[in-house]
Amino acid sequence: MTTTTIKVDGMSCGGCSSRVGKLLAELPGVTKASVELEPGLAQVEFDDARVDLDALLTVIRDAGFEARTPAA
Repeated sequence: MTTTTIKVDGMSCGGCSSRVGKLLAELPGVTKASVELEPGLAQVEFDDARVDLDALLTVIRDAGFEARTPAA
């Protein structure tokens, strides 16, 4: 298992953070997704043999939010 933290910009309410968490959790290979509205971070635990970081970022972006790894 791999754990990563993703910076998510554009969330304005608890519904936004819940939606991002649900979308991440629905991806095959994601075992845990926790999203905090403030400071705008998603902590994701996933099986990197089934899903990669690009897929995580894409699902967030497709939902209308900006996403990047904090180091980027």
